Amino acid sequence: MGFRTRMLAVPLMALTAGAGLVVAPGAAEAAGVTATVKVSSSLKTRTGPSLTARVTGSLRNGQKVTAVCRTTGQSIRGSVRTTSQWDRLSDNSYVTHAYLQISGTLPLCATTTPQAVPVKAKPKPAAIVTYKIGTVRSTDGAVNIRTGPSTAFPVKRAVVSGAKVQGVCGVVGSMVNGTVRSTTQWNRLSDGGYISHAYVVTPTLHLCPGAAPAVPVTTPALTPDQFIKAAVPGAQKGWREYGVPASVTIAQAILESGWGRSSLSVTDRNYFGIKCQNGKYGTLAKGCHVYNTSECDKAGNCFATTASFRIYATMANSFRDHGNFLRVNSRYKPAFAYTRDANKFIWQVWKAGYATDPNYYTKITTLMASNQLYQYDIWK
Repeated sequence: MGFRTRMLAVPLMALTAGAGLVVAPGAAEAAGVTATVKVSSSLKTRTGPSLTARVTGSLRNGQKVTAVCRTTGQSIRGSVRTTSQWDRLSDNSYVTHAYLQISGTLPLCATTTPQAVPVKAKPKPAAIVTYKIGTVRSTDGAVNIRTGPSTAFPVKRAVVSGAKVQGVCGVVGSMVNGTVRSTTQWNRLSDGGYISHAYVVTPTLHLCPGAAPAVPVTTPALTPDQFIKAAVPGAQKGWREYGVPASVTIAQAILESGWGRSSLSVTDRNYFGIKCQNGKYGTLAKGCHVYNTSECDKAGNCFATTASFRIYATMANSFRDHGNFLRVNSRYKPAFAYTRDANKFIWQVWKAGYATDPNYYTKITTLMASNQLYQYDIWK
C-alpha cells in the first residue's frame, strides 16, 4: 500500500462536457500572492503541473514564494492538503498547492481561445475545421490517445495530466471511469486520434458527423452521505472479523479513495490501494488488474513501472480485505490492543509506518469526528 504517488495509464469517459474557462489575468494574478512552503525536507519546482515535468529548482521549509495563478494538474497528497491544484510562481515555474500555506484564492491561469484551422480535403475544396482546447486531468498518470473510440483500439501516443488537446467532435464508444467523470463519450482530436472524455475538461463538443446520436452513460458520484451509508456494512463486518474499528476503516476509505471517486475504486472497487503480491490476491479479492504506471522517488525522479492492484466484487469485500491486511501484517500488531478505541488504534497504525504524511492521524480523526463516524463502532 503506502502513499507513494502512483499514476495509472488507464483511459476513462461521458458526452456531457465540462465547461472550460478562459480568463484574463486580473490584478491578483499580476501582483502575485505570498505563500509559505510547508515541507519536511524540500519541495521541487517544475516546468509544468505534474511530477513528470522537469525539475527547475528546490524550495525549503518556511521559504516565502510569490504565487501568480492556479491551474489543474496531477493530484498530490501533501502536508497542508490533498489537491490537484498547482500554482504558477513569479518565475513561471510550477509547484503543487499541497505544500503551500496561503491566504485567499489565486485566480485561474490565463489561457487563449483557439482559432479555426483550415484542413485540406480532397477532392472537395478546402474546408474549415474548428477545434476546442481541452485540458487533460488525470490522477492515474498518462492517458492514452487511441486510433478509435474504445480501449480495444491501438494506442497512438500518451499525454500527461495538464496537457492541452484539440477536440473536434464527440462520439460514443466504450465506457471509461476517469478522473473527471465516468462516460461513454470519446473526443476525436484534430490529429485523428481519440481520447476518453472521462479525462478531459473541455467546452461542449458537437456530435461527429455520421456518428450515432446515442446518449452517453454517465455514472454519478456518490454524495458523502451515500458513500458512508454504502460503506457501513462492510466496515462493521471488518471489525467483527478482524478487529479494525468501523470508524477507522470508513475514514481511511474516504481519504484514500476521495469519497470513492478515484479510478481505482470506481473501476476495481479497491478503496485502499491494496496490491497483488506475485499474482496472489487472497481470498476476498477476485483477481488482479495490472496497470502501466509511473512512480517517483524522494528526489523527484520519476520512472516507468507496472503495478498490480486487487479487484473486488463488492465494496464490502474491499473493506474486509483492508481489515485482513492490517491483521496479518505484524508491524500493525500494537494497534490491535485498541480494537475498542478508534483514535488509539489509528495512532498505532500511523506510528507503524502506514503513511508517511505527518498529518495522516489528524486527517483521519478529523474525518471521523466531522462525519460522526464513531456511531458506527458497534461495540458502543
